Amino acid sequence: MISVLLADDQALVRAGFRALLDAEPDIEVVAEAGDGLAAVQLAGRTRPDVVLMDIRMPGVDGLEATRRIVADPSLAGTRVVILTTFELDEYVFEALRTGAAGFLVKDTEPVELLRGVRAVAAGDALLSPSVTRRVIGEFAAPGGARNRPAVVPQGLDQLTDREREVLVLVAEGLSNDEIAARLVISPATAKTHVSRTMVKLGARDRAQLVVHAYEAGLIRPGWLG
Repeated sequence: MISVLLADDQALVRAGFRALLDAEPDIEVVAEAGDGLAAVQLAGRTRPDVVLMDIRMPGVDGLEATRRIVADPSLAGTRVVILTTFELDEYVFEALRTGAAGFLVKDTEPVELLRGVRAVAAGDALLSPSVTRRVIGEFAAPGGARNRPAVVPQGLDQLTDREREVLVLVAEGLSNDEIAARLVISPATAKTHVSRTMVKLGARDRAQLVVHAYEAGLIRPGWLG
C-alpha cells in the first residue's frame, strides 16, 4: 500500500482527493492536515510514502513544511508533491530546490494524479510535463525571471565526464532506460551513474538533479520545449 498524507487548508479539496485516492486498491490516505505545521507533525507520526502539499496555507506554509519534512532524517523515505493552482509559480521552484519530488496543478486529471502518486512512491520525480520544466527553466536558469547568476552545485567538480552527461540527460527528462539507449549502455549502468551523481551532488532525488543542472547553466530552458 502507498500511504498518503493530504495537506491543504480547504476541507473540500482534501475530501475530493481522499475520495479519489482511497478508491484505489493500492493507495491509502493515512492523515489530513489543514496547515503546514500539522502536516509536519503528522508526517513525523505517520511516515507516509507521499505527501500532497498545498503551497499556500495559513501559519507555516507548504514551502516551509516541505523544507522541514525533507530535512528530517527519519522521513528520508517520504516524498513531497506540491499542489498548486498556478503553473508558473516561484514557490513551486523553491519547493523543488528544497527537495520536493515534483508538483501537480490542482485541476490535473484524476488519472494523472494517481499516476503521479504511484510514480513518486516508486522513487521517480514528477518532471515529465513540459509545464514543470518551464517552471524550473523560468526560475532556475541564469538570467531567468530572477536574473539569478549561475550557481555551481557543491560536488559538481567531482563528477566524471560521463556523470555530467548523465546529469544533462536527467535534466532533459529522460528515464534510466532512455539514458541507457542514448548512451548505448545497460539500464543498470545508467542507474548506477544516476545514483553516483545524486550522491556526489547531495541530491535527494532526480528533481534536485534537474534543479542543479539548470542552476549550473548546464542546460537552457529552450532545450526542453
